[in-house]
Amino acid sequence: MKCIILDDEPFAHQVLEHYMNQTPDLNFVAGFRNAVEAYEYLGRNKIDLLFLDIEMPLINGISFLKALKDKPKTIFTTAYKEYAFEGFELGVVDYLLKPFSYERFEQAIDRIRSVAVVSNGAADTLLIKEKVGFINIRQMDILYIEGCKDYIKIVTKDQTHVIYHTLKGMLKRLNPVYFIQSHKSYIVNKSFIARIQEERLILVNQVIVPIGQSYKKSFLGGLQD
Repeated sequence: MKCIILDDEPFAHQVLEHYMNQTPDLNFVAGFRNAVEAYEYLGRNKIDLLFLDIEMPLINGISFLKALKDKPKTIFTTAYKEYAFEGFELGVVDYLLKPFSYERFEQAIDRIRSVAVVSNGAADTLLIKEKVGFINIRQMDILYIEGCKDYIKIVTKDQTHVIYHTLKGMLKRLNPVYFIQSHKSYIVNKSFIARIQEERLILVNQVIVPIGQSYKKSFLGGLQD
């Protein structure tokens, strides 16, 4: 997703750019501290997501958004709570109250992804960011995914990828025809389940994956889909 920032605070730009760099499907293309320059840019360029501050000199974020003819998906980033209702009336995707964590940022991006999945269907490949750069993984090559605090491990037939992401956010990016959550920390590819036991799965590579008690009913039901 192509993203821009409109915020008069340099530190806010630094935080958002850092968070976007940790999120593989976000592509930061421009940042503005001046509403006029941002308005002119949007008149010439198509973007997918706008991170928009509210309290700014000359024109505030709400007035700016109202003035746009072709509004991109927008997330408000502000230190002021009182504009939340006006924001949602304008159809903003989320309202991030400064200072916000990466986890809260990721929740907002998950909402964007949910809309995209409904609109476009799930992709055959998964774009992830590692230290060496961005890589594409075929979804059908993934055996399982394990959540480890702020990171996840994506285990394929040939290798393991460790990336900064949430398990919940990753589940929304996967094709639900093939993937299912069996435990709060595990998503598995149905195609690689060899045996199902009372509280665990055994995959074709003999890896054991737990079945969480609170996930058991939905997991077993999802295997029939």
